[in-house]
Amino acid sequence: MSGPRARLADLAGCWSAALERELSAAVALRHDLHRAPCLSGAEHPARDRIAAALGDAVALEPVADSGGVGRLGPERGRAVAVRAELDALPLTERTGAACSATNGAMHACGHDVHQAALVALVRAAAGLDLPVGLVPVLQPREESYPSGARDIVAAGALSRFGVAHMIGAHVHPGVAVSAVAAGAGFVNAAADEIEIRLQGRGGHGAYPHTASDTVAAVAQIAMALPEVVRRAVSPLSPALLSIGTLTAGDGAANVLPAHARILATMRTTDPEDRIRLFHAVRQLADGVAAGFGTVAEVTICEGEPALINDSGLAEGADAWLARLGVDRAEPMRSLGADDFSYFGAAVPSLMMFVGVETEGAADPVDRPSLHDPRFFPSDASVAAVARALLVGYLAAAEAIVDADGA
Repeated sequence: MSGPRARLADLAGCWSAALERELSAAVALRHDLHRAPCLSGAEHPARDRIAAALGDAVALEPVADSGGVGRLGPERGRAVAVRAELDALPLTERTGAACSATNGAMHACGHDVHQAALVALVRAAAGLDLPVGLVPVLQPREESYPSGARDIVAAGALSRFGVAHMIGAHVHPGVAVSAVAAGAGFVNAAADEIEIRLQGRGGHGAYPHTASDTVAAVAQIAMALPEVVRRAVSPLSPALLSIGTLTAGDGAANVLPAHARILATMRTTDPEDRIRLFHAVRQLADGVAAGFGTVAEVTICEGEPALINDSGLAEGADAWLARLGVDRAEPMRSLGADDFSYFGAAVPSLMMFVGVETEGAADPVDRPSLHDPRFFPSDASVAAVARALLVGYLAAAEAIVDADGA
């Protein structure tokens, strides 16, 4: 190894050593952030607390209302951004941790860990000779709409700060503790909501021949939706339709209602499947509704696109994990969704998953997972996520240096 790559290897050693010195303060910060969670759209206190913890390492400017973004290292040229989400969930915490939240909100998705890890990484980078810029991004509204990631992209923040690649790392109890999964290609699904409304003619239950039967129609549609997935999407391409809400009638036994409604989530991993499956649902709903003398109205509320990891960054991250002695896990893929995908649609990006566990919860059957009010990754997860972010930066910086030298 020589030239720019040798300098990156030297940087990795210096940065890793500096990171170790920041971890104690980062864990204390994690406790503070966990104790005072902020719901989506109201993350200003969290942003300001993190900005104070960053101190002179980097100056942040507001973005997407309650978010923040800054840059350190070279002032010009392309940069690598690292993201931490700011928002918590509307849950009552049941972890029993000394730093438990008591305000009806909770960091049940590990965002407090991500925030503290980003601070440790950035503070450790201050004073180092970075080959390309480092752009910390404090993102609001990951857990709700409107998406904070989408708003950051729409505001032009990535281009304004010269971001060539975006790096993310998310805790996950499905990965071996402290190991990092950085697979290429699809890692999270596109998440859309489909609403099906049926309009018919109401009537008396004793005289069904004088009315439309929206209950029978909506039941037939609900039962047929899994078949739509099977008919419209290749079994080698993960996709699903799950019904979250089905309503008809107002509680009377002898009234045939005129209206019925289905609200479902649609998860796809291929952009063409996303279009094809929605059209198949609309075709099914129209056909079944007509057979029962009703009319269907089918609408889609588009959510996040699929999260696709750049193959070059994933390969680079795996190589740096090995160099730094961090355990590598098999790619973590799911039909969950993360609005990090908006960054991936704008620039080649990488989302990694870092293995964590809730201390004292060893039972694999009842182990708390993401969004569980008992989920509390151990403090060691701060270091694990910080190292993953470092690996992501090194892989992206290497890609930039190699391209500039080509």
